[in-house]
Amino acid sequence: MSLSPAEYTGFSVLDILTGLDCRDFTARDVAKAAIATIESLEAEHVGAFISLTPEMALKAAGNVDGTCVSGASPFEAGLLAGVPIGYKDNMNLLGSRTTCASRMMENYESMVNATCVSKTLAAGALPMGKTNLDEFAFGSSTETSAFKTTHNPWDLTRVPGGSSGGSAAAVASGMLTVALGSDTGGSIRQPASFCGVVGFKPTYGVVSRYGVVAFGSSLDQVGPFGRSVADVALTTDAMCGHDVRDSTSQNIDPTYYKSVLAGQREGIKGMRVGVVSEYLNAPGVTAEVTAAFKEALQRVEDLGAHIVELELPHAKAALSAYYVIGPCEAFSNLSRFDSIRYGYCVPDATTMTEQYERSRAEGFGPEVIRRILLGTYLLSSGVYDTYYYPAQQVRTLITQDYHSAFEQVDVLLTPTSPRTAFAVGEVSDPTTMYLSDIFTIPINIAGNGGLSLPIGLGLDSGMPVGLQIIGPQFKDSNIMRVAAALEATYDIPRLAPLVQELSNTPGGDAR
Repeated sequence: MSLSPAEYTGFSVLDILTGLDCRDFTARDVAKAAIATIESLEAEHVGAFISLTPEMALKAAGNVDGTCVSGASPFEAGLLAGVPIGYKDNMNLLGSRTTCASRMMENYESMVNATCVSKTLAAGALPMGKTNLDEFAFGSSTETSAFKTTHNPWDLTRVPGGSSGGSAAAVASGMLTVALGSDTGGSIRQPASFCGVVGFKPTYGVVSRYGVVAFGSSLDQVGPFGRSVADVALTTDAMCGHDVRDSTSQNIDPTYYKSVLAGQREGIKGMRVGVVSEYLNAPGVTAEVTAAFKEALQRVEDLGAHIVELELPHAKAALSAYYVIGPCEAFSNLSRFDSIRYGYCVPDATTMTEQYERSRAEGFGPEVIRRILLGTYLLSSGVYDTYYYPAQQVRTLITQDYHSAFEQVDVLLTPTSPRTAFAVGEVSDPTTMYLSDIFTIPINIAGNGGLSLPIGLGLDSGMPVGLQIIGPQFKDSNIMRVAAALEATYDIPRLAPLVQELSNTPGGDAR
């Protein structure tokens, strides 16, 4: 049977696997429905993609269908068999360009598959395209992309968050079932919160960073977006584990989905859940976020968990430390884009020095230049000892704070973002933009895992609010268990109303 876009947009990973197993539809049907959905929503409405790869998706679907025809179950074909997926465009995918949403990389052809890409493809995923981001992942709104501004599917006048805003918006709008993002200071969790989907940053080292263009090498981590906790757990299971090409990756068993099942079956009765009350008094935390967070705490208690008040004494310094360490690592990583080996090159330079200077000035956008200059200054002689070394000392203290906290509790809960999604163009001051990540940055500093779970709509804005669940390092199972149990208490839409509105508009459905 064929599959309509309206049917496809509501599917989870398990829905697709089960449907393929029952022969209700084929992977090619899923791919065609995803392509039609993208055609109806992408160009005129959301703007989540930088490039599309429908031919790749149809070819991958043919491989999955071939496996099923041979008698194998789609569950044997892979955890993501027949599942449409998108990759943030800082992840290399052979046969596509990896632009990092920058003029500097506009014409760069991927030379390898990133490990996260190759593992999800091996699991049977259907690659639909490369998603938009803030240029080189520097931003919290996906407005700094050199190519387009992505719009939040819940309200097209608002941002989807960043830097992985394209991935979050594509999942929230139903164009993709799952998508991958990278998270250096909140770039998965904050857009997940803004777009009303689940976004997961595993513990640093769970997923290989090989083939992902680096921003801050000690901070970056790859993770998935989905419309359910089970979706992100299955996607993480498909791509976790040691990679010889990334010395920071760890040998992690794929047990994330098992943890979700444990949360669904056994609940969280008796678990200890930490809360830092001081966080609710942080700058910019709105009343609607506070209200949704307090309601979530009540649900946690109703499930039988124990709320424990904690302090994280040095967490307030995380933002300052991050904007020292991050720019320094960005300065180092971006030095390779010199227009000589690869990258944008001005056509009329008369000397190598002119070529280098003009190419970088014209190839990089304002936010990238700002962070390169900041990193250059912070690593300069006479300044390094004043800022960089103390920032690393603060990092140690923050890491110790989390270690001490997790001797008392199983997980920590915070809001994901201090506010709901703001309007496109509303936040022009860099400092105000950086404060969007006050709750997410500390665990990138410490290396812990964190997940953003939708917990309803703000009473004032009507926009999604996210709850951040943080776990001990390499005990992400705690996060999944709590997230799955709490998710079951909410009956909230995970698909933006835009999808239904367009389906009800004459000519709005691309079928």
